[in-house]
Amino acid sequence: MAIPDTEVERQIMQMIQFIDHEADEKEVEILAKADEEFNIEKGRLVEQEKQKIRAFYEKKEKNAELQKKIQMSNLQNQARLKLLKQRENHLDEVVANTTVKLRTITNDLGKYQGMLQGLITQGLCQLLEPNVLIQCRQKDLQLVKDVLDKALKQYTQLSGLDVDINIDEKNFLASDIAGGVQLSARDGKLMVSNTLEARLDQIVKQKIPEIRTKLYGNNPNRRFFD
Repeated sequence: MAIPDTEVERQIMQMIQFIDHEADEKEVEILAKADEEFNIEKGRLVEQEKQKIRAFYEKKEKNAELQKKIQMSNLQNQARLKLLKQRENHLDEVVANTTVKLRTITNDLGKYQGMLQGLITQGLCQLLEPNVLIQCRQKDLQLVKDVLDKALKQYTQLSGLDVDINIDEKNFLASDIAGGVQLSARDGKLMVSNTLEARLDQIVKQKIPEIRTKLYGNNPNRRFFD
């Protein structure tokens, strides 16, 4: 039995409607999935860019902090060096003033004679040689001659040795030094400088830590002491 044309058309329309409905649903599904994937990819790209920006500014901040630390360290080192320079200049000034005062000692002849005797005796004890040559300032020549016997006697008592002492009356020490003597033996191969400047220099070198402490106080960074 043949199907009427109207029925065929109805069925065809139903099939077309079904296909259109399926197509619409599929389109909605595809669009929804595309939107979802787009949003996911967009979110990933946005987060990726955020991480890049954060990393950039974190690096920039770390570099700025590092530069700040370097700058602070340089400033501290410059300040420390400046302070050390000022302290050394002050110390040099103290030594220079002491040297000036040292020159006034020779004005007291009695005191200076006793000092010359001690410097000669000490020099002899350092050399321990049988023949010694003494040099002094030309203006101190007579003073040295006056104390020589006492210095020799004191040396013999201390060392139990005899010594032949000669005073160099041709080659004097510089007239602009504060005073003192210079002793030599074995044609100048052995020498002891006991000028007042040389003795002051020795004392300064030995006492420099103590002088610094008295001038500037204890150093909190110092771990070892003499």
